[in-house]
Parts: sequence; C-alpha cells; structure tokens
Amino acid sequence: MTNNTLFQDGYHEIAPAIVVNKLTKCYKKFKALDDLSISLPKGKIIGLLGKNGAGKSTLMRCMLGMLKYQGEIAIEDEIVSHRDSSVFENVAFIPDVSGLDDRLTVKQTIDYVSQINPKWNETTANKLMQISSLPLNKKVGHLSKGMKTKLYLLVTLSLDVDILLLDEPTLGLDIAFRKEFFNTILGEFFNEDKTILISTHQVEEIEPLLQEIIFIDQGKIILHADVEELKNSFNVVSVANDLKEELLSHKPKLVTKSLGQISGILPADILIDNAHYSRPQLADLFLAHVGGYNETI
Repeated sequence: MTNNTLFQDGYHEIAPAIVVNKLTKCYKKFKALDDLSISLPKGKIIGLLGKNGAGKSTLMRCMLGMLKYQGEIAIEDEIVSHRDSSVFENVAFIPDVSGLDDRLTVKQTIDYVSQINPKWNETTANKLMQISSLPLNKKVGHLSKGMKTKLYLLVTLSLDVDILLLDEPTLGLDIAFRKEFFNTILGEFFNEDKTILISTHQVEEIEPLLQEIIFIDQGKIILHADVEELKNSFNVVSVANDLKEELLSHKPKLVTKSLGQISGILPADILIDNAHYSRPQLADLFLAHVGGYNETI
C-alpha cells in the first residue's frame, strides 16, 4: 500500500507513522474491528480511549501483525503482515502483561535483551536503571508484580525505536510509579521524531501528555481530534434548577445534577445567561460522544 496522506505540522508536511485502511477483525461471529481506517502522525503522543471490549487491544495487536485481519496496515510505509517480526525493528510494544523469564535476575534480563536487540540504547538504559531502584541481583520470579512491570517498562523504553505502543502500560503499579513512568516517557524517550500511542482507562493521568485523542467504540473510530481543539469546542455548563429547562432545550450531553445545580456538556458557541462554564475533561467528552451516564432529570 502506498500512502500519500500528509499531516500539517506548523509549516511542515509530514507523512503518517501508521496508516490503517479498512481494517476488520472477527472472532468467529463477533466483529472486534469494523472497517476501521485511521492515520497516526509522526511526532505525536496519541491517546486511545474506549470501553472494555471496544477494540483497543485488538487494534494494537493487528498493527503489530500478531493477529490475522482483513484490510491493510502500514507502518512507515511498510505493509504489516501476520507474524512478521520485522515490524519490531522500529516499534516497541508494552502490553498489559509482561513476558519476563522468572528464572533470570534483573541484571541477566537486562543483559539478555541488550544482546539480542540491535536497537538497545545503553546510555538510555543506564539512566533508567539508575532511577529505577530495581534490585539487580534479585530473580524476576521474586519481584512483586509492580517491580516486574517496572522492569518490563524500563527495558522497553531502552530500545531506540521511533514508534511506541502502550496497552494499559501501568496496570498494577502504584500512583507514584505511574507518574514517574509517564515523566520518563517525556524526559527520556519522546521527541519530535517519535510516535506514542497509549491505550489506558486512567485517561486523567495522561491527559496532560496527549496531543491527539482517538475514541473507539464497538470496533469503530468515533472521533480522532487534536486534544486542545476538541476541549475548546465544548463547555461544561452548570445552571441553577430554575434554568433547568433552558439548559435541557439545547440537548446537552452527560447531564448530571448536584447541590441545586444541573450540568451538561454543550458546544462552546451556546451561551446561557447566568450559567457557569468550565472546561471539559477528556473522560467527559468521551462519555458525551459514545454514551454515558445521565441522571434522571
């Protein structure tokens, strides 16, 4: 597949890092991905948000050639085929579970990965291990779940690749390391030449990092947008109970009520006198687009 789609980035035109075209993946009669098409630009941190079973993990595994699929996927203009290991020459993947060997020590694990992977960056690895507090002589099998995950994350971030796919990467980690991990991505891994796609349910933690967001639901892309532009397009509008009917006349999304007020998400160009306006979070916008909880009014 030849892709000619270009993204505008300031004064520059850049080719996409990943192009997905008419992707469909079925598990028997269940359609996990439904004729899905999307292009991911280079040099961006992109969030992938969806409910359980929406197709997030399936999409990433198709991108990596781990699953058979219908349609086309190209990473940096190279077609991704099923079980083609060459995709990992410039792509790193952090799934929600690790594949470490419990028999090896932490140091042996690091040495092994560095020897078999030509993309290993010793300078980055040394920096990461110095701040990790990982016990080098302890066997992986004796590490806590959190420490195992930390080792897996830091080993993966030591690979000098241009594309990083993260599928619930900090699952099982405490809040302190989750923050440390995302700070490490920004400080030691990400630059304008790299692309990061992050799937997570803890979107509030990564929201400040994200430049673009993708909403996926029932195997379809519902929205792909610049985060700032999306958030600037909507307001959370709160009114006193006596203005309830005026608010509801605009058909707001994600309606809630509390402490004598009613709130809902409306387009930014809708103004109501004596209303209070606040900026929506990505979680609010996600629920507004794919359907979420509305209180009985």
